[in-house]
Amino acid sequence: MSVALKVDGLRMEFGGLVAVKDVSFEVAKGEMVGLIGPNGCGKSTTFNCISGLLEQTRGRVEVFGKDASTMRPEQIQRLGVTRTFQHTRLWREMTVIENLLVPPRNQFRPLDVLWKGRKHAAEQARLARAYDVLDELEVPHMAHNLASELSGGQSKLVDIGRSMMGEPGLLLLDEPVAGVAGPLAMKIFANLRRLVDETGISILVIEHNMDFILRQGVDRIVVMNEGEVLMQGTPDEVRSNRAVVEAYLGSAGDAGGEEE
Repeated sequence: MSVALKVDGLRMEFGGLVAVKDVSFEVAKGEMVGLIGPNGCGKSTTFNCISGLLEQTRGRVEVFGKDASTMRPEQIQRLGVTRTFQHTRLWREMTVIENLLVPPRNQFRPLDVLWKGRKHAAEQARLARAYDVLDELEVPHMAHNLASELSGGQSKLVDIGRSMMGEPGLLLLDEPVAGVAGPLAMKIFANLRRLVDETGISILVIEHNMDFILRQGVDRIVVMNEGEVLMQGTPDEVRSNRAVVEAYLGSAGDAGGEEE
């Protein structure tokens, strides 16, 4: 099976702090992989290195066979990578539908499609796709709301929709259902699973809640703890691994969020 993402010996140091310690894993094309671990274990720092927001101390990142280790974020995006953030970064003074229309590649004036008058067929298709995405996320009624008017959970949904509009080959999702109600969170993961199965896209998703993600149909799980890969395996293998359970129980009383 061909590889969408290969992380080899990734290490990230901040002064004397080693946040990511020689992490290695792969995501195959058409695979949905969960990246899990207790708060502060290095999950989002790993994401930031993969997507080019941080320059790793050492190690190699390959995206669809190309060395992306020293690429800038926009160069990595052009390889077919789209990501979301733990804290959403919507354009707050734009409407929801405008937020969704910006990411698709190879556009000159992305919002022209909202103007009255004749529109190119490709623009019409892009607009129809944006509304379809909002339907899938069950927020079509919010299409013309400003992003600044959304709740935290609604912002997460729009952020996922915006990432899907980029038609990525590899989608990196940083806690995509944090703040989203349980039934809708499960529906979102069901839609992501369907997207993988029907299009062959690859998804790497960060999730803090181990019990939740183990029930969501991911193919494999990469478990991190204290900056290292603790184990990799199927959900059943992770569920039965004592070291994983102890890592989570040991952090049950920890305060604060991820070290992003």
